[in-house]
Amino acid sequence: MTPMVDLAFLLVTFFMLTAKFRNMEPIKADPPYSVSLTQLPEKVMLITIDTLGRAYFDISGRTVREKLVTRMMARYPQMQLNVEQVESFSKMGTFGMPVELLGQYINAEDDMKEAMDKAGKGIPLDSLNNQLGTWIQEGYYAFVEDATEQGLTKEQLKEDGLRYAIKADANTEYEKIEKVIDVFRDKQIFQFNMVTSLAGSDETADANLDTK
Repeated sequence: MTPMVDLAFLLVTFFMLTAKFRNMEPIKADPPYSVSLTQLPEKVMLITIDTLGRAYFDISGRTVREKLVTRMMARYPQMQLNVEQVESFSKMGTFGMPVELLGQYINAEDDMKEAMDKAGKGIPLDSLNNQLGTWIQEGYYAFVEDATEQGLTKEQLKEDGLRYAIKADANTEYEKIEKVIDVFRDKQIFQFNMVTSLAGSDETADANLDTK
């Protein structure tokens, strides 16, 4: 019995150390159903769109996010974050704040973040202030920089590079989704995935979409 108890505690300890805590999501988007069995990869840039057409951004990888926010600070002088804020951003999940409010959002408590999310308009994506396009572009460069530092070659990046995905609520009007697709087109990104819910299941899947 003693070895069995030790084994049980070892398993519990293993799952505690390897478990990933889920970040608080600023919005809830219920994507449409499909029969696709393809799962999103780990290296993904995800744009979420709610029913109001607000755009939210997320990209995988803590070091990628650190490089990304550093690049964004160079592009937007009004977004100057300290070391602690950069670290907090690297651990943060999906967000939908304009750059001028990002520092305030990072410092806010969970209830204040929730209030800011409800009152906010998402990441600007209009032609005069296309911050979403900048996040997408700099996110790609940050990913490539991080992958290069890890020793990946151009050939490896082609096979196992960054994937792009759009997750929209099933009740979102297509015109609002098309605005995000237009941002991808503007950045010369013509292939991405649409996130869906697996029919008859709570799991999420994706469907490949080529916009060429």
